[in-house]
Amino acid sequence: MAKLFDCITEELQEFINQQHLFFVGSAPLNPTGHINLSPKGLDSFRILSPNRVGYLDLTGSGNETSAHLQENGRITFLFCAFQGAARILRLYGRGYTVLPDSPEWDSFYPLFTTLPGYRQIIIADIERVQTSCGFGVPLYEYQGQREILVDWANKKGKQGVKEYQQQKNLISIDGLPTPLSNLPRD
Repeated sequence: MAKLFDCITEELQEFINQQHLFFVGSAPLNPTGHINLSPKGLDSFRILSPNRVGYLDLTGSGNETSAHLQENGRITFLFCAFQGAARILRLYGRGYTVLPDSPEWDSFYPLFTTLPGYRQIIIADIERVQTSCGFGVPLYEYQGQREILVDWANKKGKQGVKEYQQQKNLISIDGLPTPLSNLPRD
């Protein structure tokens, strides 16, 4: 059943690299606040070392993960096999947001596929790696990535995406500020 690891092993890295989808979980400290669980895809996840991962975060309707990380740093990633052998993998860690104007941006951004509409990179130092059986996860056939978000960002253009971020991505649904709220507004 569940197995614990000190780090992301080569076998687990291979499993992660085969997945087309992952989930990101975070939560505010306030016990009545909303827990966030976001599905991600589009070749945006990278293993940076056996205990560090990151993903290129694209503009979306909210910015909950970034707000939660700024408040408390807690983050969980979940990968599950929808094809082949059953398996669930969770990566527990502490994360932070790297914005395009951050000194770290230039060292992380080249590691990712360039996707329009990016807003930040989420970096997490992994403290616990755990697998479980995944026997209850159904089998699904992968058909491809959706291009809707990429098309939306291309249509908006860089300035349009930035304006959208300033309207929709500065405050979480629980009223927590995101790192984007610290940037100067045009």
